Amino acid sequence: MEDLKTILIELEERLFEPDVRSSFTELTELISDDFIQVNASGLRFGKVNVLERLPTEIASEITARDYELRMLGLDCAQLLYKAEVLKNEQLSPTYSHRCSIWRRSSSGQWQMIYHQGT
Repeated sequence: MEDLKTILIELEERLFEPDVRSSFTELTELISDDFIQVNASGLRFGKVNVLERLPTEIASEITARDYELRMLGLDCAQLLYKAEVLKNEQLSPTYSHRCSIWRRSSSGQWQMIYHQGT
């Protein structure tokens, strides 16, 4: 299970990288077609919304810690962690608790199907 935790942390942290966040191709590979995101204010987004929004945003600096992995099934896992986010216009970071659910496809590729942050 530690190997899977390492894999999912690497995939999660790829989504923090400005180059990945601005790449339609990489986002399409990492995010499932049935993806749902719920943001801190409770708004719900799908993959189409994320693909329209993320590549145009100025990426924040994100660091994460205290990762926990929970298996939800043979090919489904939940990753919980604490994030520190520093936006370009902010002088101090904000902190949040985040949760992502990853599912392995029949081809073996892990994709994010759900994400929520406080």
